[in-house]
Amino acid sequence: MLVLNRFSVPPETLDGFRDQAHAALAALARTSGYRSGRLARALEDPAGWTLITEWESVGAYRRALGAFDVKVHATPLLALSLDEPSAFEVLAEAEPGGEVTTTASDRAAEPWR
Repeated sequence: MLVLNRFSVPPETLDGFRDQAHAALAALARTSGYRSGRLARALEDPAGWTLITEWESVGAYRRALGAFDVKVHATPLLALSLDEPSAFEVLAEAEPGGEVTTTASDRAAEPWR
């Protein structure tokens, strides 16, 4: 599962945002089912930021959101994210030099190809 939380960060709040995002990422990283995470800034718009996390399952992500450390450090940041879809199921992937593999959707009867 892939979670993309996008933010629009005014320049005057950048230092506080970055500190808050680092604390949120660290809290999420300490939970069970967390696979990886990154904080990225848009090249075309320095106010555009994204917190990207990968999870072993929807359940792992939902359980992580209930952890005390996540409620303290990540939930306040996530509440500032843009109001748009943020959780995505991975339906196809490829390792460097590898073949594309597909996974059946939990939402649809047929796998996406």
